[in-house]
Amino acid sequence: MAAQFALNPQILKSVPLFSAFSDAQLSQVLTCVQHRSFPRGSFILRAGEETDALYIILSGRVKVLIPDEEGHEVILSVMGAHEFFGEMGLLDDLPRSASVETLEASEALRLSKAGFTNMLKDNFDLAMLIIRNLVRRLRDADRKIESLALIDVYGRVARLLIEMAQNVEGKWIVEHAPPKQEIARMIGASREMVSRVVKDLHRKGLIRAEKRRIHILDKQSMQKRASARHQAERPPNPHS
Repeated sequence: MAAQFALNPQILKSVPLFSAFSDAQLSQVLTCVQHRSFPRGSFILRAGEETDALYIILSGRVKVLIPDEEGHEVILSVMGAHEFFGEMGLLDDLPRSASVETLEASEALRLSKAGFTNMLKDNFDLAMLIIRNLVRRLRDADRKIESLALIDVYGRVARLLIEMAQNVEGKWIVEHAPPKQEIARMIGASREMVSRVVKDLHRKGLIRAEKRRIHILDKQSMQKRASARHQAERPPNPHS
């Protein structure tokens, strides 16, 4: 859905992807960018579609997921403001490898394939930013593979919460914690097991859960648990 107002260079300047651009370059970007609004629960992209644009989130949150033939999904990541997606398909000209669905009402910039290609040719800083982002995603994928192979569900939950937490006035808080079903899809576990782990972390005083907000009360212990390899311990007792 197209926005009703015109974009201006200042909006683009607030996006890290374009923060180093000159006014002349930003004006050029404006000719290739469109503003889009998406309601909660809508698909911005679907796996298998033709790759025709890069998307930059201005506000809201989205999840990147891969659906299977039975209708289940694996959540690869959750993204928020100023993060972008779709660049991989623009670089290798292959169809979309994953779907992107909004977790809440979101605003995004759509950068056309032609505009993206031209800017990469003319802007080394932008090319390096894209490369760094791809490297970061590769490292994230490596950590996820390591987590699935070597770390138990307890550790995976702890690691995910630490990665999502932000420092708010000296306190580590997950402001918009995903529902337990989504956490389960992100770490490759069952919802029931995630619920048991969250309850156990709360009981031990490592976290405090308040609806969709989670406070990390003992980050050091959480980090230690998140880095531990599979241990011969019994899962948390759901009746404790």
